[in-house]
Amino acid sequence: MELLDPRVDFVFKRIFASENNKDVLLAFLNRILTDAGDAPLDEVVLLNPYTDKDDPLDKLSIFDIWAKTVDGKLINIEMQLFNKYDMEKRTLYYWSKRYSGQLQTGGRYTELKKCVTINILNYKVLPNEHTHSVFHLREDSSGAPLTDDIEIHFLELPKLNQPAVPGESGLVNWLLFLKGNNNSNWEVLRMNEPALRKAMETLEFLSQDSEARRKYEERQKALHDEASQRDGAQREGFAKGMQEGIKEGVKEGIQKGVKEGKREGLREGKLEVAKNLLAMGLDPSSIQAATGLTAEEIQSIQ
Repeated sequence: MELLDPRVDFVFKRIFASENNKDVLLAFLNRILTDAGDAPLDEVVLLNPYTDKDDPLDKLSIFDIWAKTVDGKLINIEMQLFNKYDMEKRTLYYWSKRYSGQLQTGGRYTELKKCVTINILNYKVLPNEHTHSVFHLREDSSGAPLTDDIEIHFLELPKLNQPAVPGESGLVNWLLFLKGNNNSNWEVLRMNEPALRKAMETLEFLSQDSEARRKYEERQKALHDEASQRDGAQREGFAKGMQEGIKEGVKEGIQKGVKEGKREGLREGKLEVAKNLLAMGLDPSSIQAATGLTAEEIQSIQ
């Protein structure tokens, strides 16, 4: 049996954001948070659980996972299979919408709760080799936090090169599960992280369900088409830019050549006038003043 790819957002949400799998989401979140040095959560509430209305081809369907802790902290988890580019700015934009969206008309700023964004990426985006990078808002010199309300995680799957090690628990086991649809190391992962068993069982069930596989294939095709269109547009834009650059370079070169030619022609004319004036016996300083030539140029004629 060929397993579905858990990195496809439709499958990812089905595994981690169904009401029956809240315990799986909580275990995964706690591994992410403790890996970053944060305290684990006791409970999490799904704000947009997976339902059958999550149509893979419906542009209004949201395949991010939105959750809230008991103290009101908001968490957004996004699984990205393909590079959409400008991920840093895109992350800040959506983080700001979630943060500001908490404040109702007439509300107070003190009511704003911390927002945590977790990006799980199937490509590299940051200029480091850390699989898990965490960002906060801090002062440059002292490292003192301005506010704890912003926290952004980047989990870059291609940077994960270590294998599953028997007896070692931690976030790495969850990322190895997500990284591919190869179940050859599942027994080790299950022993390391018992909570992964339910995630694996869910993926196996989805892989055998004909309706789930149909939706998966539709979503996978839509993601591939979107990535191809984006890459095609970029290549077209690059080619057009190159053509425009060449045209502009030729135009600039011609204009520069004409200017240089005019300057050279004017200089030759001045030299001819200077020759005639010298033949008439006019002194070099007067010729220099009349023609604008340098003393060296007049001396070369002499």
